[in-house]
Amino acid sequence: MHTLHSDGQLAPEALIEQAIQLGLNEFAITDHHTVSGYRKAKQHLEDWQWKHPAPIQPPHRRTRARRLPRLWVGVEITSLLMETEVHILGYAFKPNHVAMQPYLNRHSPQGEERQAAAVIDAIQAAGGMAVLAHPCRYRRAAEELVAQAVEYGIDGIEAYYAYDNPKDWRPCPKKTPSMQQLAQQFGLLSTCGTDTHGKTLTRRI
Repeated sequence: MHTLHSDGQLAPEALIEQAIQLGLNEFAITDHHTVSGYRKAKQHLEDWQWKHPAPIQPPHRRTRARRLPRLWVGVEITSLLMETEVHILGYAFKPNHVAMQPYLNRHSPQGEERQAAAVIDAIQAAGGMAVLAHPCRYRRAAEELVAQAVEYGIDGIEAYYAYDNPKDWRPCPKKTPSMQQLAQQFGLLSTCGTDTHGKTLTRRI
């Protein structure tokens, strides 16, 4: 999910309001090369909780009681993998960790810091998980890119993605099954992203 702090159209506060209305359990804001939108959203979520007391969703537990969604720190980083420009998502890292600073200055990294291996290492050094975003959207075959990312220690791939931009978000019926299979083959996490850049969380654009 993207906000006005990178190339999205939603203010972080509006994004939080939609996440609450949708009843999300957990989610992350993954602006490009910045966590400023996440910080704004986190503050708004805390303010909202103070005005409307409700517990935060506990991890891995479902309940019918009204609970606020859990917001995870996230970022999307432009990287080079097999000489191909890709996007690597970082989740649940420590945003103040020194390893992440080259990637949180609102600009795409350059030189060695742009290499996928370096990006993955930085995210993991900061206690986070590295995920290859929308693996079927690049100039190189997803199977090749994922296999190389595994060599670099990637944690997961974004298997659930709306490649065909439907009116209402859903995983792509053609590509998601093959990405699920690829994740299982390599023992990777499968993540889901609407990758929203518009004003509605349930649409990519």
